[in-house]
Amino acid sequence: MSLKSFIDVPRDSHFPLENLPFGVFKPRDGAARVGVALGEDVVDLSALEDAGLFKDLPPETASATTRDSLNEFLALGRPAWRRVREILQKLLSADTATLRDDKKLRDRVFHRQADVVMQLPVKIGNYTDFYSSYHHAHNVGTMLRGPENALMPNWKWLPVAYHGRASSVVVSGAEVRRPQGQIKPPDAAAPIFAATKSLDYELETAFLIGPGNSLGQPIPIDRAADHIFGLVLMNDWSARDIQAWEYQPLGPFLAKNFCTSISPWVVTLEALDPFRKPLPRQDPEPLSYLRAKNDFTFDIQLEAKLQTAKMKAPHTITRTNFQNLYWSISQQLAHHAVGGCNLQPGDLLASGTISGESEESRGCMLELTWRGANPLKLPNGETRKWLEDEDTLAITGWCQGDGYRVGFGEVSGKVLPAT
Repeated sequence: MSLKSFIDVPRDSHFPLENLPFGVFKPRDGAARVGVALGEDVVDLSALEDAGLFKDLPPETASATTRDSLNEFLALGRPAWRRVREILQKLLSADTATLRDDKKLRDRVFHRQADVVMQLPVKIGNYTDFYSSYHHAHNVGTMLRGPENALMPNWKWLPVAYHGRASSVVVSGAEVRRPQGQIKPPDAAAPIFAATKSLDYELETAFLIGPGNSLGQPIPIDRAADHIFGLVLMNDWSARDIQAWEYQPLGPFLAKNFCTSISPWVVTLEALDPFRKPLPRQDPEPLSYLRAKNDFTFDIQLEAKLQTAKMKAPHTITRTNFQNLYWSISQQLAHHAVGGCNLQPGDLLASGTISGESEESRGCMLELTWRGANPLKLPNGETRKWLEDEDTLAITGWCQGDGYRVGFGEVSGKVLPAT
């Protein structure tokens, strides 16, 4: 698919007409509202509704585009999402005069991204973090238990996950305060209370739930995609020394609940569809409720960049791909709901750290430096075992098409000292 807008969009932009990701933004002189990204602009859906350009939509769909979050829109389901996207692509096309030839209307509809403040796209009720990258799980398991026992016995049978903290999910650009907690030094008889010395990033993606399911009613895997609106980038910041002491027997707690960052733009499954790939064969074969007829993954290139206070430009430290996930998003969702858990519009389900086989594709400092044993060497001569105060970590991702990209923008955060 190759589309052309009357707005000039560079070939390397993440936001061409083929994409149109949804988000929530706040202009300088107004309340938060829903928009889509096009090039360097934000298209204001409330302004389009006010101008009568959504008159062909059902009233509940048109009104959902004027809210201060995407939750109501997500609840409507894929037919509504597709219809709105089709109308937007037509309105923004070079062949449609409605906006192209009406400067006053364009001035109300278009905002420069540089002039607005992006908000969380949804009000997140619940957040779940999976552990779905084979190479990440194998590397971490090797550090803890040796290569012969790297994976726990259940790992290839089910998508392992834990329930995270939704209230501390923040939008890209929010600063990250170094957390404090209990740490047990290797040579100490008792734990101490201190700021983490092992602050880490985790390169992840996450998807947002659209229509939910009733309590007690599972979601069949072949219908899982009907409940998924789209994907965002995620950095699930982690305090590894706090985690090492607290995680047994129930898993992460303070080491993860202090901050999780997501990108502001939600890339829809429709925009990602041209980059869909068959899910590789899984061995052992999953149980029947995790087997879809045509399960899929996506070819999404992912990078993490680090910039210290002394660096003039960020330096790429991770290059990986969404295809490095062993478990698919359909399997993650189906497993989450199989016991009857009721998912709700705006729920956030994350992939876990995405790592590949090569060293440069490792998606966190824990792997890149092998628990600090092999410090990362930066271009300006600095080294890092873990993230330090004033470091900025940014994650970006995109799908490469023929002459265009479908991208996510970025999720970034700067580390501040502990209070």
